[in-house]
Amino acid sequence: MSQPVELPRWIDIGVLPLVNLGMALVVAGIVVAGIGLDPLQVITLLVKGAFGTRAGIGYTLYYATTFVFAGLAVAMAFHGGLFNIGGEGQALIGGLGASLAALAWGAALPAWVMLPLMVAAAALFGAAWAAVPAALQAWRGSHIVITTIMFNFIASALLGYLVVNVLKEPGNMTPESRAFDASAHVPGLHEALGWLGIEWPKTPANLSLLLAIAAAVCIGLLLWKTRAGYELRAVGFSPDAAHYAGVKPKRQIMVSMMIAGALAGGIAVNELGGVQHRLLMDFVAGAGFTGIAVSLIGRNHPVGIVLASLLFGALYQGGAELSFEIPGFSREMVATLQGLIVLFSGAMATVAAPTLAKIYARTRPAVAPKPGVAHG
Repeated sequence: MSQPVELPRWIDIGVLPLVNLGMALVVAGIVVAGIGLDPLQVITLLVKGAFGTRAGIGYTLYYATTFVFAGLAVAMAFHGGLFNIGGEGQALIGGLGASLAALAWGAALPAWVMLPLMVAAAALFGAAWAAVPAALQAWRGSHIVITTIMFNFIASALLGYLVVNVLKEPGNMTPESRAFDASAHVPGLHEALGWLGIEWPKTPANLSLLLAIAAAVCIGLLLWKTRAGYELRAVGFSPDAAHYAGVKPKRQIMVSMMIAGALAGGIAVNELGGVQHRLLMDFVAGAGFTGIAVSLIGRNHPVGIVLASLLFGALYQGGAELSFEIPGFSREMVATLQGLIVLFSGAMATVAAPTLAKIYARTRPAVAPKPGVAHG
């Protein structure tokens, strides 16, 4: 059995994902050429659609905001030795918490109180939903992958029941709650920039973007600059060794999963507070599962996750533009490109690692032995 290749951190986080992305784009170009399209034209239009206009940038940032929360939710659990597949359900229940807060107090509270309360409610409900699979893993040995997947279905069914039978707006045939009051609306990016005198087109992008960036910074500091983060990562590397050193693995399992659930609740803040302004049944729309790919591509590091989120945001927005610009290019082709990126950055993430290790070894200067030191 081959041994894993050890690479410097900057290569593992920065260079290897770029190499994997490059291989994915080459294979995608071959596929695009195989159906009779110009790969260069497709890539150019995709980039132009995502970043070529202010409106395109706005939509890209909107998608990326959701993916940052989803990717961090996966990465946080991963560093604790857990594979969190439950971001979808945690985001749904987080949305329930944020919506209950908005519907209950939106008319009575000003925005500067209501918005932090919504964020706190989304985080609290998401963390509580993640705590149950975490407890089953910690004290009963139930596999976290199975329980989090099942809890996705339970969350969807629970939210569907509540929206249809309890929270649905009277007289509205669509299964959704009544609209949130204005104090529960997260300001749009165009509004915030307008306060600064910068004209920006109206897009779904909103100030949840700043919350996502703050979450990435805080998670990075927590994991690599605090004792609590060190203990959590120690459990992720080896629970037995961490326990021998005095760390309590059960506690770390609970902490990592509850923080992951709280982060998944941020998806609801972006979507419900920033865009929909009401509770919908399926507002997450697969973002929780996309977060798995984002975390894999980002090597479970906040910086990598932010960059991977921008990549997937560009694919979503650029892909939508491609379907209009090029006849015969469908959303399924964008999904194919996404699948290739996941393949090379996930299942085949270490294929290029040995080659990079050899190149790195050749570029390093040879270290001369110290004089007077005997060598056997």
